[in-house]
Amino acid sequence: MATTAELFEEPFVADEYIERLAWRTPGGGSRGGEAFDPKRLLEEFVNHIQELQVMDERIQRKVEKLEQQCQKEAKEFAKKVQELQKSNQVAFQHFQELDEHISYVATKVCHLGDQLEGVNTPRQRAVEAQKLMKYFNEFLDGELKSDVFTNSEKIKEAADIIQKLHLIAQELPFDRFSEVKSKIASKYHDLECQLIQEFTSAQRRGEISRMREVAAVLLHFKGYSHCVDVYIKQCQEGAFLRNDVFEDAAILCQRVNKQVGEIFSNPETVLAKLIQNIFEVKLQGYVKDQLEEHRKSDAEQYLKNLYDLYTRTTNLSSKLMEFNLGTDKQTFLSKLIKSIFISYLENYIEVEIGYLKSRSAMILQRYYDSKNHQKRSIGTGGIQIHKRTEAKLSIQDLKERLRQRTNLPLGPSIDTHGETFLSQEVVVNLLQETKQAFERCHRLSDPSDLPKNAFRIFSMLVEFLCTEHIDYALETGLAGIPSSDSKNANLYFLDVVHQANTIFHLFDKQFNDHLMPLISSSPKLSECLQKKKDIIEQMEVKLDMGIDRTLNCMIGQMKHILAAEQKKTDFKPEDENNVLIQYTNACVKVCGYVRKQVEKIRNSMDGKNVDTVLMELGVRFHRLIYEHLQQYSYSCMGGMLAICDVAEYRKCAKDFKIALVLQLFDTLHALCNLLVVAPDNLKQVCSGEQLANLDKNILHSFVQLRVDYRSARLARHFS
Repeated sequence: MATTAELFEEPFVADEYIERLAWRTPGGGSRGGEAFDPKRLLEEFVNHIQELQVMDERIQRKVEKLEQQCQKEAKEFAKKVQELQKSNQVAFQHFQELDEHISYVATKVCHLGDQLEGVNTPRQRAVEAQKLMKYFNEFLDGELKSDVFTNSEKIKEAADIIQKLHLIAQELPFDRFSEVKSKIASKYHDLECQLIQEFTSAQRRGEISRMREVAAVLLHFKGYSHCVDVYIKQCQEGAFLRNDVFEDAAILCQRVNKQVGEIFSNPETVLAKLIQNIFEVKLQGYVKDQLEEHRKSDAEQYLKNLYDLYTRTTNLSSKLMEFNLGTDKQTFLSKLIKSIFISYLENYIEVEIGYLKSRSAMILQRYYDSKNHQKRSIGTGGIQIHKRTEAKLSIQDLKERLRQRTNLPLGPSIDTHGETFLSQEVVVNLLQETKQAFERCHRLSDPSDLPKNAFRIFSMLVEFLCTEHIDYALETGLAGIPSSDSKNANLYFLDVVHQANTIFHLFDKQFNDHLMPLISSSPKLSECLQKKKDIIEQMEVKLDMGIDRTLNCMIGQMKHILAAEQKKTDFKPEDENNVLIQYTNACVKVCGYVRKQVEKIRNSMDGKNVDTVLMELGVRFHRLIYEHLQQYSYSCMGGMLAICDVAEYRKCAKDFKIALVLQLFDTLHALCNLLVVAPDNLKQVCSGEQLANLDKNILHSFVQLRVDYRSARLARHFS
């Protein structure tokens, strides 16, 4: 059986079990070999089966025995559980009875306590009244014998007694008890002074526990507020030794905030009183010293100091918001700030506007003085620069205004010597001053007045930057544009356009960055936007007028070049066989001049404005060349030279990068082919793609420029 048990392994697998049994049997391990003995193996299997049956019977008997034992123990355990449940029920009943008894006893004890208290309270009051009467008698006799009044260590008990006697004395008639009332009041005052002195000494020694005891006693005395005042005064001793009073105040409040809760029963009230004292005494005096010094003498420094002091005060207020100062600390701190600055803030905007006006005027005047320039009273409508007081205009002024509105030569224009009278430095200074004004306005203005005040500052910027500087420069630039028939005219107005454009971008940026946040949610927004729109439109009118007249001058210069350089013999040479030039000298100079002007326009403008102005110049340039070519007669070789000139003009037109301009010169080039084409091919050329849509009169006008036009053959072919 032991051998059989050894064959069992966990986990049990029947096939492996048979294999192990066969392997252990002699003659059963080499299946199919010489040593294999099936009979012996069969015999071993039969014996092993018998052993297994015997083992099974033994195990079965053991299992039955264990089951019987388990059933017996289960019955015994169930019996014990029933007995325990009965015991538990009995204990629970005893517990309920005990709980009811305890409740009954407790009720009796509470009732007895109430009865004892009802008896003891009047007794205690009677005892206290007796003691107070005893002490009162001592005051009546005029001699204080009790130890509580003579022993300085019992000042706390004496304070409690005298405080009660003082309340009683208030109810006594004055005529009969005036003397004793006076003595009690005197003792009351003496004890109060002693307690305050004791509190002061303890504070100087840094004894927090003693300060807390004395403060608790003084809480019921009238002099309690004086105790708080003494504490506040001593807290500030040596606290303001540095130059930064705001930082000193913040550090002091931080230190007191940690300490005051350990001393007083109402720490938030004491801390609030300390802060109020700091604001009304220290800060108000400091602010007054800083502002009154410059209030009337130096507006710039006054405004800087006011902004700086108000900002630092509000920052201090933000730090103090962390402390417990009562229910509405925001309102409390706001009132303290207002009490300091109200006299300065109520007229702040008037000071701001006055300073901004004088400062801006000084910046402009200093610039014009540096240019040795005396501002003239120039105006063409739009933004009014100067208002004349004279009832009549002089002849010269009338001429000037007419000349600006037309291209009529009514006299010499103003010579600006190439000066645009625009300065980026001046603009930056004006914008910087206005930016600082907007920042001060945001900080110092009442929220209800902020949009209105911001609009006033914006109006100052418009007046001095847009009107007095940009618009004056435009007016001067317009007056400096020469008439279209002037020779060798210097054209500086495009420089004015370029600088004015740059300046207005800076102006627009400040409008969006600094003004818009101040007025975005107020009715002043639409008013500011409309004002800005009006300024832009008025300036655009003057820019358009100046650019138009500048283009006229450019065309006038080209006319002068053509008139001076173009000869009649250029297109009708005496020797047709000896023409060596590719294009005329007039063409070379005109193209050189045009290229310079195109480059100048590109450098002076941006965006779509470049294409618009170049297209207008290109159209006028084409019209000039077209009309110029109409003035001459062309031989065959002269026509070829004209075609070469127009080809060069067309190459110049490509620099414009405007499709319409290039198309116009392409058409003009095609028209010039009519000057050289054989008479038999005229009709074919005229019906070509580029000339088919042109008016027949235009075609005829070009054909008429040929020197052989009057020949019968040419007239017959073109008719």
